[in-house]
Amino acid sequence: MANIAFLGTGLLGGAFAEAAAKRGDSVTAWNRSMEKVLALAPFGVKAAATPADAVRGASRVHLVLKDDAVVEEVIAAARAGLSPDAILIDHTTTLPKLTGERAERMHAAGLKYLHCPVFMGPPAARDAQGSMMVAGPRALFDSVQAELAKMTARLTYMGERTDLAAANKLLGNAVIIGLSAVIADVLTLAQASSIGAEDAIGLLGSLDLNAMVMGRGMNMAKGNFAPSFELAMARKDVRLMLETSGDRPMAALPAIAARMDQLISAGHGAADASVLGIDAVSRP
Repeated sequence: MANIAFLGTGLLGGAFAEAAAKRGDSVTAWNRSMEKVLALAPFGVKAAATPADAVRGASRVHLVLKDDAVVEEVIAAARAGLSPDAILIDHTTTLPKLTGERAERMHAAGLKYLHCPVFMGPPAARDAQGSMMVAGPRALFDSVQAELAKMTARLTYMGERTDLAAANKLLGNAVIIGLSAVIADVLTLAQASSIGAEDAIGLLGSLDLNAMVMGRGMNMAKGNFAPSFELAMARKDVRLMLETSGDRPMAALPAIAARMDQLISAGHGAADASVLGIDAVSRP
């Protein structure tokens, strides 16, 4: 049984703390809103009044916070109670540049710090599903690998480049958020076409999105825009979508149409629609 602390018990942090207590760890937690910590009492999670109180005697300190500024503030507040051997495990989604700078400062000050963002929601955190990425010193990762593996279905060590997990978390979240916006537009089109929302989502299930990512996406990454679906034709289809939606609010397609117009004006109308990514990659 390990003595661990959680700083931040919102939806995700609270789920992590609950799962750790159920696994038999001795868990102390702090949150700015005390009621969120007290709600974990039935699972055996002890409440602390301050970050410093929460981390006293803890071998691992898990941070699940809002952003870089809050991470800095909470670590500073916890320092007085932090054991010299305690390892800071930061699950917060943060800016890569600031994450790297923070890791450098932490290590220079003798603190043990790993950045470990996750792709999971509260149910996955409770059931040790989803995925976790880790960036930081290899020896430090090795010392906690077995414990982190208990928290997730997929644990990936990204290497010693301390900002790499933060950068990859933003890549993944861009897909999740972008896909949510596109799905919202699909549902708007379905509504405008008198098609049931569930039927529309069922259609998406018939598309092999993984194959599209590895096919069209890999061509984009290589700067290969040889046409299989010309940008000009794709723009025509987007026009049809926008006309069908009428005055209903759209989340993504209007911005896509504007970018297509820019590229067509620049002479890329006969290239593949994936030329949308031309400024993000090098061409052969």
